[in-house]
Amino acid sequence: WGWYNRNCAINPYLVEGKKTCAMEVAEQLGWDLPDVVFVSVGDGCIVSGLYKGFFDLLRLGITDRIPRIVGVQAEGAAPIWKAFRNGSDRVEFAPAQTVADSISVGSPRNWAKALRAARESFGEMITVTDDEILSAIPELARSTGVFGEPSGVTGFAGFRKMAEQGLIGKNERVAVIVTGNGLKDIEGAKKSVGGPVVVNADLEELRKVLGDRLGI
Repeated sequence: WGWYNRNCAINPYLVEGKKTCAMEVAEQLGWDLPDVVFVSVGDGCIVSGLYKGFFDLLRLGITDRIPRIVGVQAEGAAPIWKAFRNGSDRVEFAPAQTVADSISVGSPRNWAKALRAARESFGEMITVTDDEILSAIPELARSTGVFGEPSGVTGFAGFRKMAEQGLIGKNERVAVIVTGNGLKDIEGAKKSVGGPVVVNADLEELRKVLGDRLGI
């Protein structure tokens, strides 16, 4: 039919395109790279592109190092994390189930490049639960004004988890890649917040609702 397969999990040009994310991070920070970069991982295309971008900048002499790359997978879709944890050079495919639809991948196609990105950058692969992903949506929006879909904020959920565990140095600079806008998955975003509350025309009732819901 003359069709062109632009699937990001298969087409190598897509990884080349994704590497521009690393170049934008570097440029926006005045070529002074962060110490750590967090990004969600499904098929492994974006994390592979990030590493390729930072690698190219280093080889060109524009920057002097590659940041540690932390790939974050949902617990219910974490075959790459399992291989990383086990020190394996192969990924075992398995059914995936997570609220983060865009990274709900049980058979990742760019797993080899994703593993290389984490290992050769002296980074890490971690997992987060669906609850941790969903709670990251409103927190990120309230603190930065960035509205991400569940898959998009998985990297932030991973950063928050490692920071709480004391695994990020207080003086380290961190970049978190939000890979998907919240408008892509409204139903997923709605799961992260409660539904609307009907309040009668009563000031005390309003105060109680605000206190219960928002701690005001």
